[in-house]
Amino acid sequence: MDSTHVLMNLLLYVFLPLWGIAGFVDWLCHRATHIESTSGLIESLMHSLMGVQVGLPILLCLLFRINVLILLICLFLLVMHELVAHWDVSYASPRRKISIWEMHAHSYLATLPFFMLSMVAVINWPVVLNLISLNWQGQMSFVPMEYYHGGKAYIWAYMIFTVCVGIVPYIEENIRCLRYQLAHGKP
Repeated sequence: MDSTHVLMNLLLYVFLPLWGIAGFVDWLCHRATHIESTSGLIESLMHSLMGVQVGLPILLCLLFRINVLILLICLFLLVMHELVAHWDVSYASPRRKISIWEMHAHSYLATLPFFMLSMVAVINWPVVLNLISLNWQGQMSFVPMEYYHGGKAYIWAYMIFTVCVGIVPYIEENIRCLRYQLAHGKP
């Protein structure tokens, strides 16, 4: 097994699931600190936005060939994720307790997207060279993957995992916060 396969397996079977688990732990921490009655819907919506900002690049990298367009989108969303993450913590910290467990979850949630994108860049180094040399011709379209890393079964399993640990919990958090806000007349 060459180093590309090792890195790909590390991405698929360690980093991607770890990101989902860290997000779920973060959600558990929000529940424990009663986010609905403290920082509320605004913070909850930030969490959903950050999930999209990392989830979209993951989907793009799993479903499409990596080219300059995919890398540019991933880089842009990584920067936006970091900005929203800083906004999130500065908004939440004066309004509710951020536990040590939540801080640890945030460590993973903040660093894993960078590590994952770095590994994608290493695996696709010629594309990175095209990006930095502005050799973008033929590199600015969505090209579906001919071969899915991990196979189609992996894609489906990962999607189900993501729905269970990432999407459903944060939808529940948004609904819980919205209900609290409506019931208590908070803006």
